[in-house]
Amino acid sequence: MSVRLRAVTWNLRCGGVDGPSEQRFHQQADILADLAPDVLALQECTFWDEGEERRLHWMCRALEMAPVAMVRDGIGDGRNHTALLYRPSRLRLLGHRTTGVGVFHHALIHARLRPVQAGDDDSLDLLALATHLTHTDGESRLREAQWLTDHAGPFPRTPDHALLLGDLNTSGIHDQDPDDWAAIPRNLHARYRHLTDDGRFGGMDRRALQLLITSGWHEPQTHLGTPREPTVGYAYDNEKVPLTLDHILYRGFTPRAYATHDTPHARDASDHLPTVLDADLP
Repeated sequence: MSVRLRAVTWNLRCGGVDGPSEQRFHQQADILADLAPDVLALQECTFWDEGEERRLHWMCRALEMAPVAMVRDGIGDGRNHTALLYRPSRLRLLGHRTTGVGVFHHALIHARLRPVQAGDDDSLDLLALATHLTHTDGESRLREAQWLTDHAGPFPRTPDHALLLGDLNTSGIHDQDPDDWAAIPRNLHARYRHLTDDGRFGGMDRRALQLLITSGWHEPQTHLGTPREPTVGYAYDNEKVPLTLDHILYRGFTPRAYATHDTPHARDASDHLPTVLDADLP
């Protein structure tokens, strides 16, 4: 048996909510409905806890999906959330938990899922991890990423198949460093760059992503050999540097397609673009 699954991750920028306007929120629903994910990680679900989580449940109905969990940020004003959804017509939810509480700026959600056609066969179970690493600095991202390395390989009571979805806030290993860092104001360089021993800013800080890959997580672009478009760098005048900050890593899957969903409609809907992975669960 082989099962083709689609995984998507997207940072929604303030939950698609701009004061009283939910125009972007509804745009996002249209885009996600067209993408038709089986597993969906959403970051910056800001204000989605209002009205007994009405926006979360509205989005699930619009996408014909169900929530695994929506978790409040560990740091901040309490309005921001990370969510993980799944498609019940394709997958069964066997259990979930939240870990790294007090460590993550945002959140880490675990879910154990099984293809519906697998019945009682647990050999096709998969672990889905949804997260949002901190934007503040490379040291904090590295500390958060260390909570994700256990599941990069065999681990007790963990399925042989796993997906890690999220805004990792670290540039892709295939990205080039900017030719001119002046496109980013100096006061924001600490988000992206190493600090050298002599107190100067160095190159792009990719340690968190590199740790995950070195530990056993696989990067689809490396396997497929095809480039994908950046996910940020188009929205703000003070950050006009194209970077790939949103990622889906895998273990025990065969990737078939990996892309950034870059359309004018998606650019209008958020300051990040959706990342889409099609992969076979063998």
